[in-house]
Amino acid sequence: MPMTPSPLVQRAVVTAAQMEALEARLFAAGMPVAALMEKVADRIAQWIETHYSLAEFPTVGVLVGPGHNGGDALVVARELHHRGYGVHLAYLSDRLKDLTAAHSIYAQHLGIPRVQTVTDLEACQLIVDGGFGLGLTRPLMGDIAAMIEAVNRWSIPVVSIDLPSGLDTDRGLPLGATLRATHTLCLGLWKRGLLQDAALPWVGELALLPFDIPAADIAAVVGATPALQRLTAATAIAQLPLHRAPTVHKYQVGHLLLVVGSTRYGGAALLAGRGAIASGVGMLTLVVPESLRLTALAQLPEALVVGAAETATGAIATLPPTLDWSQYDAVACGPGMTLDSTVFEAVWTCDRALILDADGLNWLAQESAVKRLRDGQRPAPRDHRAAPTLLTPHPGEFRRLFPDLWQAATDPTAAAEAAARATQSLVLLKGARTVIAPGDGRVWINPDSTPALARGGSGDVLTGLVGGLAAQHLQGEFADSPNAALLAAALGGVWWHAQTGRAIADERSVLGANPSHLAAALLPSLALVQKGEG
Repeated sequence: MPMTPSPLVQRAVVTAAQMEALEARLFAAGMPVAALMEKVADRIAQWIETHYSLAEFPTVGVLVGPGHNGGDALVVARELHHRGYGVHLAYLSDRLKDLTAAHSIYAQHLGIPRVQTVTDLEACQLIVDGGFGLGLTRPLMGDIAAMIEAVNRWSIPVVSIDLPSGLDTDRGLPLGATLRATHTLCLGLWKRGLLQDAALPWVGELALLPFDIPAADIAAVVGATPALQRLTAATAIAQLPLHRAPTVHKYQVGHLLLVVGSTRYGGAALLAGRGAIASGVGMLTLVVPESLRLTALAQLPEALVVGAAETATGAIATLPPTLDWSQYDAVACGPGMTLDSTVFEAVWTCDRALILDADGLNWLAQESAVKRLRDGQRPAPRDHRAAPTLLTPHPGEFRRLFPDLWQAATDPTAAAEAAARATQSLVLLKGARTVIAPGDGRVWINPDSTPALARGGSGDVLTGLVGGLAAQHLQGEFADSPNAALLAAALGGVWWHAQTGRAIADERSVLGANPSHLAAALLPSLALVQKGEG
């Protein structure tokens, strides 16, 4: 099997055009197209042999497309044939590129049977999809669509080469009929479309099969530090404040202010507080409605809890008059507050690094709409803050904040990047594949999460966690670079939160990650990672 890919190869995410440019560089440098096809197909065949043994999957159906994806499939078919598998070929087109046609002729020479129709593959134990891969631009329709839809109706595992046939390389959207893969073996470098929420129903489990692209060629096309990156464990862990001086004390590892909660949504305040405590922040102050103060004290004994005057509906009406912003390294605001709260303006205009979530974002969306109507313009939400800002919307909140950007964007990745640039803020767009965009052209996508986190309150835990990490960074390594502190907190927090959800789902099923347990499991899951056990 191929060696573990380099950190650059694990991180870099490319478009179809960039991947084609990389391959063109290899071919121009003397790498024969046929040699690369052999190399790639051998690695695919090895992967299949490891994951789908001959004993359990003795017959394999191979879908052959007209281009080089079909050529890869034919070489894979040949290698599996030599290893004892019963291989059957189904062609999606009779018009083949020259190299693909040559492999087809040799497969015929070896006696690998070609079936008349795709439905003849239904007796196979495994399907290899080598139909249409990188750079597909036209919808798959007609007879090809019918063949793909037939395979989708079967209960047979499907391994797609590079991308499932019918999937847009860059956007992850289905182009007409699209094959639903059990596994997708991404070749060379990660394709942008595979890491989009829209691709999840089609790609199954993802695996990267690198083929030794020289680092110099990768850097020439996407840069030594790619603008679009997959968030890896190594990158995320490096952003966590896991190392402390032996003489450090609580006032040197960050003080976070959480402005959260209402009598209607008191649980959100507690969950955000638990997320912050799990972050390891040195000091935590909660501002909650006075009617929640004693409950918060009982549930969060580690925190300093300050009761605030409240509205008739139990929302925070005013911030405590003794509040001194200079005491805090970071402020997180929004979970559970409701739009009846009247303190968002004061929080927004403070001079501290701010993490704004939930009703804080809904307030911001209302303010933006009013300003657009009043000025007849399309400004970014509110005026730009002087201090660093992290906005953490889910898609619904994002659409309310940035309706035009959401509509114009090709995917959530592009939407988050556009919003970050427009607002001069860091944007953390939550989803199955959370996107983190600091507004300077760089974007990270967290590739691994779980639907177990689709629970009310999971985002509140994340807000507290990221806020606590940000406060620590602002006292530590990134004291002179507050924007970098927020970015590090977002990268580390998003990954840590998602990995904890995945660990809970593995242990307790997808139904088991209730937010209270999620907050309690944050530290044990991180400890396992540090020990190399998770």
